[in-house]
Amino acid sequence: MFTKNILHLDPEAECTKISLAIREQVMGNLRKRGAVVGVSGGVDSAVVAALCARALGKDKVFALLMPERDSSDDSLELGQQLVTHFGMASCVEDIAPALDGLGCYSRQDEAIRTVVPAYGAGWKCKLTLPSILESERLNVTRLTVQDPLGVSTTVRLPTAAYLQMVAATNFKQRIRKTMEYYHADRLNYAVAGTPNRLEYDQGFFVKQGDGAADFKPIAHLYKTQVYQLAAYLGVPDSIRCRPPTTDTFSMPQTQEEFYFALPYDRMDLCLYAFNHGVAVDEVAKVVGINGSQVERVFKDIDAKRRATKYLHARPALVEPVPEV
Repeated sequence: MFTKNILHLDPEAECTKISLAIREQVMGNLRKRGAVVGVSGGVDSAVVAALCARALGKDKVFALLMPERDSSDDSLELGQQLVTHFGMASCVEDIAPALDGLGCYSRQDEAIRTVVPAYGAGWKCKLTLPSILESERLNVTRLTVQDPLGVSTTVRLPTAAYLQMVAATNFKQRIRKTMEYYHADRLNYAVAGTPNRLEYDQGFFVKQGDGAADFKPIAHLYKTQVYQLAAYLGVPDSIRCRPPTTDTFSMPQTQEEFYFALPYDRMDLCLYAFNHGVAVDEVAKVVGINGSQVERVFKDIDAKRRATKYLHARPALVEPVPEV
């Protein structure tokens, strides 16, 4: 029966299963000594770090905190709370100079000025999509900017400007992953990926950025289930109570307004229902939206899978090459 509790799991059994898999993958298949985890201050990376410490020992986990110019004020603080709480080795790598050198910020600003010419020093920004619950939405991204006086303006973003903004901000995920692999190579460790099932399924990651990893221990878990493991593993309340954010743009931004159709708890239920063929009317009753809205969410799930299929794809070859 499809209920709000359908995603409840046995945290102890799940943690044991994942820990065994991590040990086999890291020390067995990959033949590495430990794991590098990029820690963001969010619950997903916190749970992955805690699981790696449980599986490999805290002395075999190296946590990386990688703030940049647009990171939220509490991301670094929460990340430091996590590594202190679990007693992991860690370091802070400020990636802002690298991003500045690559033109990440200047290229983003250039794209914004094509629609908001006054945009410059002291301004902030974020990207949003219209709510899927209000009407049959077009996936047309809107840009919200805030001037130095705190006045906000939202405008429709043309495709070229949108693509340039995304391309520029993707530097952030790719530089972070480059830093993770530097430390992994230095220590002979494996790199842990941190996407949950919702992000992995719906393509909410950057190819060769946060999508790159040697193992992804929570990609089979819905976000709701990640929170259950966080409580069981003793992840600090300050992290578990923090709303999921993208932490990509200079203005605060939820994952819902940037990418997903619904808050994670309801999105998880819809994704589960879509995967298991649950009737629309049944989903509507449990999730608390009407049938038309459920159908729009289902359509959006399918559209995102098709649009982001290439993110999961291996490089294309002219002829098959046997793997070793």
